[in-house]
Amino acid sequence: MSKMITKMVAFGLAAAAFSVFAAPASAQATLEAVRKRGKVLCGVSPTAPGFSYADDKGVRQGFDADVCRAVSSAVFGAPDKVDFVPLNTNVRFQGLQSGEVDLLSRQTTATFSRDTSLGLDFAPVVFYDGQGLMVSSKLGVKSASELSQSAVCILPRTTTLQNLEDYFKPRNIKYEAVVFENPDEWRNAFFSGRCDVITTDRSDLASVRAIANDPKQYVILPETISKEPLAPVVRQNDSNWRDIVSWTVNALIAAEEYGITKGNIDEQLKSKDPETQRLLGVNGDLGKMLNLDNKWAYNAIKQLGNYGELFERHLGEKTPLGLTRGPNQLWNKGGLIYSPPFR
Repeated sequence: MSKMITKMVAFGLAAAAFSVFAAPASAQATLEAVRKRGKVLCGVSPTAPGFSYADDKGVRQGFDADVCRAVSSAVFGAPDKVDFVPLNTNVRFQGLQSGEVDLLSRQTTATFSRDTSLGLDFAPVVFYDGQGLMVSSKLGVKSASELSQSAVCILPRTTTLQNLEDYFKPRNIKYEAVVFENPDEWRNAFFSGRCDVITTDRSDLASVRAIANDPKQYVILPETISKEPLAPVVRQNDSNWRDIVSWTVNALIAAEEYGITKGNIDEQLKSKDPETQRLLGVNGDLGKMLNLDNKWAYNAIKQLGNYGELFERHLGEKTPLGLTRGPNQLWNKGGLIYSPPFR
């Protein structure tokens, strides 16, 4: 881990030399660069169980990692043409701006300022989240209203601190923000009792709790203090690459809506539904519009499954995170997950 941290620090210093608007000279040709390289470079969280983590064999697992593999499958027809680049929150945007990675898939909130001032574009939302607060059960706290005079562990260069201030200030809740540059230090400080509260997106709090020695000792309070729509991110000025990433996400979502799964996709090739035929490349030329093979969406779904399969595999109620679908259910089942039509 120490080698990884050293590498991240060195990368952060190098990336700082770039303007926030900087991008590779070939910004219009990410797909060409990816094909020439033979792999997608995907920025992910170093350790976020359920979303991005290395298993006991060193293989990157998680929901965000599988989004990267879906893009690899769309471009190359195979899920393993991807290199995962762990990026902490304080260097993630520089990593994308500088060309160190081709996309970010790492629990990143789409916001106005990020979209308009960093030279970045957001793909469709893959997880609707909100900032929460977690405490030790020993604290005896059941609501955020009881957190006055508490010390709160946070990470830098995120929306977390502003959200905390926006929520606490009008409620006259006094607190001390304790900032940690490194996610491991941030988690360990909370577990060791240096902070009373740890705050981040509720899904990330579930990840933090999942790696505790005794997860039952920690309570995520009921309040959700912000909106956090999490989405993959690409550089601006490359509409083709943005479309590839965006429509790969949409394909996974549409597949769930149409009842297409990893297991039945070959049978679905016989479907008479015109939109299913276009999605799977049986008819039409959607792949050509993306400069990809017409089986691009078929390959992504065949290799990774549909959106619901990704969710249940990594985040669902049978996983250590134990998350329900909630707002991340399909639009026709009461949720917010929705794909534009494939026509």
